[in-house]
Amino acid sequence: MVVVGAGPAGASAAYAAAVAGRRVLLLEKAELPRYKTCGGGIIGPSRDSLPPGFELPLQDRVHAVTFSLEGRFARTRRSRRMLFGLVNRPEFDARLVEHAQKAGAQLRTGAAVSRVEQHGPAVPDRRTVAVVLADGETVLARAVVGADGSAGRIGAHVGVRMGQVDLGLEAEIPVPPSVAEDWKGRVLIDWGPMPGSYGWVFPKGDTLTVGVISARGEGAATKRYLEDFVARLGLAGFEPSISSGHLTRCRTDDSPLSRGRVLVCGDAAGLLEPWTREGISYALRSGRLAGEWAVRVAEAADAVDARRQALNYAFAIKAGLGVEMAVGRRMLSVFERRPGLLHAVITGVRPAWKAFADITRGAATLGGMVRSNGLARRALELLDKRMDTESGVGPAGRGVSRRGEDESGTGEDAGTGAAVGAETGAGDGAGGGAGVAPKEPEAS
Repeated sequence: MVVVGAGPAGASAAYAAAVAGRRVLLLEKAELPRYKTCGGGIIGPSRDSLPPGFELPLQDRVHAVTFSLEGRFARTRRSRRMLFGLVNRPEFDARLVEHAQKAGAQLRTGAAVSRVEQHGPAVPDRRTVAVVLADGETVLARAVVGADGSAGRIGAHVGVRMGQVDLGLEAEIPVPPSVAEDWKGRVLIDWGPMPGSYGWVFPKGDTLTVGVISARGEGAATKRYLEDFVARLGLAGFEPSISSGHLTRCRTDDSPLSRGRVLVCGDAAGLLEPWTREGISYALRSGRLAGEWAVRVAEAADAVDARRQALNYAFAIKAGLGVEMAVGRRMLSVFERRPGLLHAVITGVRPAWKAFADITRGAATLGGMVRSNGLARRALELLDKRMDTESGVGPAGRGVSRRGEDESGTGEDAGTGAAVGAETGAGDGAGGGAGVAPKEPEAS
């Protein structure tokens, strides 16, 4: 069995298949460890999906969240128990790969995949998949798991369709001990100026991970948001060690999750929480399921049986992560049009804060709450109706039609390609404050 991509999804798939006794080859085009644009928040569902005995390389433990609305109305909520943890992705991903290797998976780095073939001269029989590498080598497998990202080869082979594309920009900013101490144990979430946008500050020892995200097509505005956000926090005087950009993509509801003996998971399948764009928990959970079902696909005697196992995998994904994504899309629609309302609710209504805390800890899921909690379900339905009856609120189609337009990227790349590139310019400019986290009124 071959797994393409050694991020959280791929490492989880490789681990699950290796533990089940399959011979697993894990292919990664980069050399490990490698940086990835990501806040690095490990919420409860992520923690619960880790391999047995996995020790999280936590840089900080979050007990407080400050929420603000475009820098205003800041309010901090605190919890006696840890809400979630923060990790550096290079170290976290490398440890996941190490666990897969200990379970028996073989890792090959610097191995870029050119294409996948399930028919033709490179395929000896119908039970075999040919994975063709960029150097011309062909690797044969009974099943393939694609975890090579949302723009990877395997998702394209399966025919994954993306219905929501967002641009995330991030800077890793080293700060002096006095500044780091002000942020210790607390994150900031700022609801941003563009529909559906928000920014974050995640403390990781002597470094602050500062980022923003918004819909693709708003590249210049997203870059300005990051620059203004950094300056507002008093961090513009500190030089980022890394500035990066990344496109996140969410699948359409009817998008396939398999083709023949090939399954996709994580970003390659477009599995992402649409509202927050949280992806680590989706990668870990879908990767584990993909690894488990790929074992069954590999053992299938014929195409009919392989298809049956692949459909079972798709059903498992849709019954769990698919339900959560559907609720997340509804939340995104509300957030895009009424960010102030959500800010007021989460900072001023105790049950809403409790729900946020329960979800981050893993005691509940957004989808589960809407299914089982009558009050939460009625509140969301009421908000849906208000959105349907209001007019002139927010740009038409954000989260509906506009996301489906311009899949080639035309309109953003021409004017704001630099925002997606390696250098965002965050932190450039003159000085800008002492770098001390702002003090804000607290809510219990």
